[in-house]
Amino acid sequence: MRRRAIVPARINIIGEHTDYSGGLSLPFAANYQLIFEANKRISGFSGDDTVIELWKAAGGWPADIIVNSSIPIGKGLSSSAALCVAVVLCSQGNQDLLTVAKEAQRIEHQVLGTPCGLLDQLAILHAKKGHASLIDFSDFSIKWIPIPQNWLFKLVDSGIKRNLSSTDYRADNFLLNNHVISENSRVLESISTSPEELGILLNETHSSLISIGVSLPEIDKQIESLRMIDGVLGARLMGGGFGGMILVLVSESEVLPNSSLLCPSGPAFLEEIS
Repeated sequence: MRRRAIVPARINIIGEHTDYSGGLSLPFAANYQLIFEANKRISGFSGDDTVIELWKAAGGWPADIIVNSSIPIGKGLSSSAALCVAVVLCSQGNQDLLTVAKEAQRIEHQVLGTPCGLLDQLAILHAKKGHASLIDFSDFSIKWIPIPQNWLFKLVDSGIKRNLSSTDYRADNFLLNNHVISENSRVLESISTSPEELGILLNETHSSLISIGVSLPEIDKQIESLRMIDGVLGARLMGGGFGGMILVLVSESEVLPNSSLLCPSGPAFLEEIS
């Protein structure tokens, strides 16, 4: 038996730190990929030690495992979730997507020690090309929202690598509740808004992330500088926080010429190879 999983990265437009509180998020899958290949063998395992540990945790069979990925590690693009989703798909085969997402979350908690929610897994499993996924974490329902052609997103690397498994993050409950309530409102407002209005919402999200303590002063300064550039409509820290990528909304593709436009892609999928 030989299986290959191809899994995209996750870009979250808005709705950060809401998934474990039954809130809302609006992510899409991006044009980065992790390719995971498992070739069955009689006994034993070959591959990266951590990957093999994840594979065993998911009930994987004896295999030679090869992983190639263009998803930057520690940059808030769901590299660990992509890996865990690939492990579950290849080890257990196609099944209900929520089951895949929860199993990927379980092995990430168990092996990698990352206290993640389900945003990344659901976003990359339910992605639809050219669309964002409106995810309601109160019941895991998903609606697809066409991404307007004038919503132009780019990423800027903060230069600060994040490691959430070793980050002691304990947000004040009152502040976190306020964040989730206001963030849910911003998600709903964003669905039918102009780029200029969306930029304001992204800026408000970043201010809210500062209030719950997941940003860093160095990143805040970078974001302030980005917002001063002509054609930048909004910018915020993306992902779990404490480093990684800054999501920037621009008015035209020529803004920030050293960064490429993000291209909303399709979902993760599994190939059975004879």
